[in-house]
Amino acid sequence: MKRIGLLSDTHGWLDPVVVKHLKECDEIWHAGDVGGIEIADKLAEIAPLRAVHGNIDDHNVRLVYPKHQRFVCEEVDVWITHIGGYPKNYDRNVKPEIFENAPQLFISGHSHILKVIFDKELNLLHINPGASGVHGFHKVQTIVKFTIEAKEIKDLQVVEFGSKGK
Repeated sequence: MKRIGLLSDTHGWLDPVVVKHLKECDEIWHAGDVGGIEIADKLAEIAPLRAVHGNIDDHNVRLVYPKHQRFVCEEVDVWITHIGGYPKNYDRNVKPEIFENAPQLFISGHSHILKVIFDKELNLLHINPGASGVHGFHKVQTIVKFTIEAKEIKDLQVVEFGSKGK
């Protein structure tokens, strides 16, 4: 069993609320736009970090974190990328791979819009954790926590906080 803390679009801001929630996680996953290697390093001090770079990330982040991460957690096939779209509107950079070899869990960021959608066509769960940083048009910061046990994704919790750092 793994308890996962999922966030995206920190844009160089790591809210103390996020740190508090991530301390109870076995792994932290970041769906890009980290905003600086220092943020990734701080997250990795809390728990093992799996991350991808986003479109605003500099060369330091890009050297360490790839554009895509595809791995198995417990018995769940996971794919994380920053710009991935969502069911019925996947980004061209994940097509045709997502249709030919769909994961069980597809995670993306970028939009700053929290989404949890089950794609019936591909039989996968899509999660976009929204944005946990303070830069962007979003009004509320969010992260997602969940548990993976064997082949099951369960106990999904959305954590809303702040009003962009205020």
